[in-house]
Amino acid sequence: MRKKIVAGLSLALIAGLALSGCSARGSSDDAGSTSTIKKGDLIGVALPAKTSQNWVLAGAAFKKSIEDAGFKADIQYANAGNPVPDQQSQISGMITKGAKAVIIGAADGSQLTAQVKSAKDRGAVVIAWDRNILNTKNVDYYVAFNNFKVGQLQAEALLKGLEEKKGDKPYNVELFAGSPDDANATVFFNGAMDVLQPKIDDGTIKVVSGQTTFQKVVTQGWLAQKAQSRMTDLLAQYYTGDTELDGVLSPNDTLARAILTATKAAGKDNPVVTGQDSETASIPLIMQGTQYSTIFKDTTKEAQAAVDLVSTLSKGDKPDTKMDKTNNYNGVKTVPAIELAPVLVTKDNAVEAYKGNDTLEELAKKG
Repeated sequence: MRKKIVAGLSLALIAGLALSGCSARGSSDDAGSTSTIKKGDLIGVALPAKTSQNWVLAGAAFKKSIEDAGFKADIQYANAGNPVPDQQSQISGMITKGAKAVIIGAADGSQLTAQVKSAKDRGAVVIAWDRNILNTKNVDYYVAFNNFKVGQLQAEALLKGLEEKKGDKPYNVELFAGSPDDANATVFFNGAMDVLQPKIDDGTIKVVSGQTTFQKVVTQGWLAQKAQSRMTDLLAQYYTGDTELDGVLSPNDTLARAILTATKAAGKDNPVVTGQDSETASIPLIMQGTQYSTIFKDTTKEAQAAVDLVSTLSKGDKPDTKMDKTNNYNGVKTVPAIELAPVLVTKDNAVEAYKGNDTLEELAKKG
């Protein structure tokens, strides 16, 4: 989901105490600290299918970071047609080849229990990356942006955009979520509803379709065509005549553009639409006022954070991590996490937000 890879970016890890006041330092769950990693070891990186710009960029970011840190890289993508068994097989292969750490961007975080157990049994460190791995104790660390905060920022942007562009309330809004096999999709949605539910309850927002639960608003596979089809159906069923659609909570940029395609085809006037990932195709839309907002999550920094974690372990040191149940509980344990801060981007702050990222900054300046 996003940008030209910029060499040499430094990492700013957000570490310390969670709201609960607990730290992962010395935690009994911090199993990764007992594993032995040394320079020159093989580091496996298992990524999902290349369904978004983010995933495409991740592979190159990991390759550079791993090699620059003095390790060997084995980076593999799951096949889009059969992602879960493909990724399971790839992870097993990495373990067989002797990977001392396996960094996993899960195609489906609920279906890797056997593979991560095998990795732990072979003495490898298991690092969930970008998405948590669910229902297993055999995950040592989780490296990701604060995804509950992502959802909150999206909802706050939606409300601000509605106030700016539509004025008088109540506002007619529809909700979209990501794929149910992505652990992040629920976290994004829960974060957004933390902000939006009170506004639904007090009448500021009206979800005309009545579809407000995660199960009702999911987009299987994060596929643009599914979001466009659902938006088209919602417009045909609930927004006939003079009924206006004022805004849409979209969980990422790919789906935002699909939603906007559907609203344009239906003749509905430019609703406030949120997004995520700062995809290059969405930046011009934001600067033109077509898409209202996105979230910047720097893939390069996120990859570097995972590799820096491996480097820390290779020195025999314990990383500073957060124990944050809201973001990082996988159904069995709260996984010690390194969290990075997401940045809300609108037309007003885009140039400053993308400063240092050549591609995105240039797109923002072009307007």
